[in-house]
Amino acid sequence: MIISHAHRFIFIKTRKTAGTSLEVYLSQHCGPEDVITPIQPPVQGHRPRNHRGVRWPLRDLFVEGLGAPRRTLRNLFQLRAFHNHMDAAAVRRRVPRGVWDSYFKFCVERNPWDKTLSHYHMLRDRRGGELSLDDYFTAGRFCINHPLYTDPRGELLVDRVLRYENLAEELRHVFGKLGIPYKGSLGINAKGDHRVDRRPYQSVFKADERARIASIFAHELELLNYRF
Repeated sequence: MIISHAHRFIFIKTRKTAGTSLEVYLSQHCGPEDVITPIQPPVQGHRPRNHRGVRWPLRDLFVEGLGAPRRTLRNLFQLRAFHNHMDAAAVRRRVPRGVWDSYFKFCVERNPWDKTLSHYHMLRDRRGGELSLDDYFTAGRFCINHPLYTDPRGELLVDRVLRYENLAEELRHVFGKLGIPYKGSLGINAKGDHRVDRRPYQSVFKADERARIASIFAHELELLNYRF
């Protein structure tokens, strides 16, 4: 997650959408007073800063409910005022109203079927290739991003959702607006080595798997008009 006062933007990092590569690139073009959260494990070229601080946790506990005390208290004790994959609603609570209202807020989203396949390959690689696709679906831990950039009613909290499928061109437009240098490439593919099988998702998922993904990601499909 990045708050750039130099370029007046807030970047909400979603999962499996080139977020780490984007953060590494942006961290090199942000100012010394900007907020850039750490990445674990650290990535070469990434420059985190100004993310530490004390935040009174009662408001977060009240808003997020009883399911979030462990995360909230961990952030308090580790002095993490801002953290990686922080949702837009939490960022809005932490920054001055004028910053939230006037800065350009954006994130990246991806076709849910393609994102699910990428997520599966990442987990499979981390487990030494021992995770089958059937076991992945049985576990039911899917890469659902929309709570990171919408409010509890499902309404967008960001000004723009960039599409992963057309990311280079969309970044050209956004970076041009923000005054960030860009030559058409981020120059890094931070987590692109998990997937060896490069078949398109249309060739991988069975009919029932396709339908289950459509059901699980129904809100993202409706919000961004993705199709199989």
